[in-house]
Amino acid sequence: MKKILLITLIIMSLNTMAQNVMSPELLWKLGRITALGISNDGKNIVYKVNTPKAEENKSETKFYTLPVNGGVATEVKDTKTVLKDKNNSPDGKYLVYDDEVKIDKIFGKDFYPELEKSNVQVYNGLDYRHWDKWNEGKFNHVFYKENKEKSVGIDLLNGENFDSPQKPFGGDEDYIWSPDSKSILYVCKKKSGTAYATSTNTNIYEYNLATGKTLNRTEENLGYDTNPAFSPSGDLTWLQMKRDGYEADKNDIIVDFKGTKINLTANWDGSVNDFKWSLDGKKVYFIAPIDGTKQLFEVNFPGLTKIAITVKQITNGDFDVDHFVGFSGDNIILTRTDMNHAAEIFSFDLKKKSWKQLSNVNTETYKSLALSKTERRYVTTTDGKKMLVWVILPPNFDASKKYPTLLYCQGGPQSALTQFYSFRWNFQLMAANGYIVVAPNRRGMQGHGVEWNEQISKDWGGQVMDDYLSSIDDVSKESYVDKSRLGCVGASYGGYSVFYLAGIHNNRFKTFIAHDGVFNTQSMYGTTEEVFFNQWDFGGAYWEKDNAVAQKTYTKFNPASFVEKWNTPILIFQGGIDFRVPIGQGQEAFQAAQLRGIKSRFVYFPEENHWVLKPQNALVWQREFYKWLKETL
Repeated sequence: MKKILLITLIIMSLNTMAQNVMSPELLWKLGRITALGISNDGKNIVYKVNTPKAEENKSETKFYTLPVNGGVATEVKDTKTVLKDKNNSPDGKYLVYDDEVKIDKIFGKDFYPELEKSNVQVYNGLDYRHWDKWNEGKFNHVFYKENKEKSVGIDLLNGENFDSPQKPFGGDEDYIWSPDSKSILYVCKKKSGTAYATSTNTNIYEYNLATGKTLNRTEENLGYDTNPAFSPSGDLTWLQMKRDGYEADKNDIIVDFKGTKINLTANWDGSVNDFKWSLDGKKVYFIAPIDGTKQLFEVNFPGLTKIAITVKQITNGDFDVDHFVGFSGDNIILTRTDMNHAAEIFSFDLKKKSWKQLSNVNTETYKSLALSKTERRYVTTTDGKKMLVWVILPPNFDASKKYPTLLYCQGGPQSALTQFYSFRWNFQLMAANGYIVVAPNRRGMQGHGVEWNEQISKDWGGQVMDDYLSSIDDVSKESYVDKSRLGCVGASYGGYSVFYLAGIHNNRFKTFIAHDGVFNTQSMYGTTEEVFFNQWDFGGAYWEKDNAVAQKTYTKFNPASFVEKWNTPILIFQGGIDFRVPIGQGQEAFQAAQLRGIKSRFVYFPEENHWVLKPQNALVWQREFYKWLKETL
């Protein structure tokens, strides 16, 4: 009898555990893994884990090694003892590094030293602020020095007012050694002021240590040139976008082979995220979006022979392949996510085409949770195209019940909507709170061909809005969707989408939530920092009265033009140091809603940029998000 009772209690306990669901507090306790590479002896994977500590409002970072075939992770204090430093020259004589250099005069005291207590900034061109920081006249520069104590570094940019690594997100991936240790290659946009803010023309420069001379290796290309790397045989390889000013152009793999530049992905209808050469130099592996996921591909390298270049997709499934780590025998080590799981390290057997999970940073946590279910749905758009729509169902979903449903509007606008795992726009958490999530791969998404991706530029309020409405209308046909309780949420371009749909939705939605969204296209053009983006996507400036494309952006496609039709509660989040979508956008929208007498709320984060990064701020964001939905939906 006691044995039966014990078994019953164990089963009840397991059932109770399985019924737990994701919460904001649990989400912000998950470890966030970053793979750093393969150890020097080839036996271990080196990675770090950042774990938020909400009570301290910061994160804790620890470093680990893990056997390449799987096993127990071991904490290490110093990765330098187990991981090769890419910044050491191959011959071991030199070290390359970057540092910030003060070059331009900006502050009042720079011009007038006797007025040292003045608090003034003076600018003669744009690029006076970027992402979340004001330009203080300091620039990132690449240096190299001898691997000796007290050796003096040499500035490769020689005091020029250009950045390398690139701001705001560039790091030491922006510079590499040549295999023979004779030169250093670095990424730089050698423009300043207004020219910098209106261009995407980065190039790859080669600095010769012996002569001190610099050669532009990509001078003929006018768009982005990034991610330099060398093949096993020493051929410079990089990612390239062709058109200046278009940040979401098709990204191709270029190889400079004996003076001839070969585009390996020119005839492939997609855009590359990242790449890595095979160890034998016969092919290049790359990661790219495809049909609502990110997968691993390979392309052969024929050199100058007449052998055809062929791209092959080699992984498939409802997950995202995120980042390369390295090779181990027949295995390639990668990180992987899906909508129910944050990143972990996996190995993929290139011969058997099979996966093995290696790290288990959050495995035990997920074991105790009832997970959401993600479904693919293909919807016919108003122009007769087939559109993928992700539908995320709540844990323990019951088709006989009715559920409130959220239309999720992705930002970008040309970013892929895949099996990503966000710590803010987390579909698992939305579903755990009892909401069905509808996430359409609308126009502008990568992974459905270049034409599909490009259709959103200069058409922000056009076909894409029909795509949104087609997706929510189609899913709303299901008996389990409560059509009287539909919400619409999104950030950045997704926030723009929320503001725009609020004026044209014809009472479909009962509530809206926008985070750092574009509300007024004219004031956005006048205050954002990377002007090239608006130049391209808006079609030009608002004062170009003869430019019909631009004028449509500033009138027909301007959410502010439709405020008189707003009639639905709206929650607006805004970061105080978001210079990409500046604070005035959220303020204008909130003020309009309030003066129209619409239930609205403005949640302001003075120290956050386009994202919400501090743990306690992030928890406030989540709590306000779900509180608003409970109030209005």
